[in-house]
Amino acid sequence: MKNIKIKIGIVDDDSLFVQLLKNYMERDERYETVLTSKSGNLFLNKNTIDSVDVLILDLRMADGDGLEVMSALSSKNSHIKIIVLSSFYRRSFMGQMLKLGAHAFLPKEIEMDELLTVINAVYSNGHYFSDEQLAVMRTQLSNKLPHFHAYSKDDLTDRETEVLQLICQQFNTKEIADHLFISPKTVETHKTNLMIKAGVKNMAGLVIYAVQNNIVDANEIVLFDK
Repeated sequence: MKNIKIKIGIVDDDSLFVQLLKNYMERDERYETVLTSKSGNLFLNKNTIDSVDVLILDLRMADGDGLEVMSALSSKNSHIKIIVLSSFYRRSFMGQMLKLGAHAFLPKEIEMDELLTVINAVYSNGHYFSDEQLAVMRTQLSNKLPHFHAYSKDDLTDRETEVLQLICQQFNTKEIADHLFISPKTVETHKTNLMIKAGVKNMAGLVIYAVQNNIVDANEIVLFDK
């Protein structure tokens, strides 16, 4: 009986890294790279997403970053297991990565053999966290999670900045949609992405983030009623 291959997707804007990883994995009959993409949006727009078993995902990319991909896959209850592989690795972000839907979080300088071990574990068990990572997560998940600030205000898209400024003026979803000539559903997507990038859980948190990052003037903030 022929062994079932693990179908791999790779989303990373480093084309050389993607090609090297793809070539390495193609030498192992246990894996099949079925999809590669240089940005999150390109990946999400492919019609072959559902063929992926395990996704190797970078965090920082133009045109749809890793946070947006995780949010999109989470919202559709995707079966895809996500391994976040990033040069922006910090142990202090482990709890946040778990909350966002990652099944493993690894530094990009990981040895290839160890990466294959993690892929197998994630595919078979649904997740992979080392003892050291688990110890960090127990602390984080038992207390308030640290804010995940992978992005500065300059990393927000122009549209996200516009939405955030309107939120600070207490525009509701429909009003923002009408003002920017976009759909309410698109506004809600921007709000979700903003909260993920800012590391906050509500609109008040976004307002604080906007003030702290000089996106709006504190004197111009329209206060929330609750």
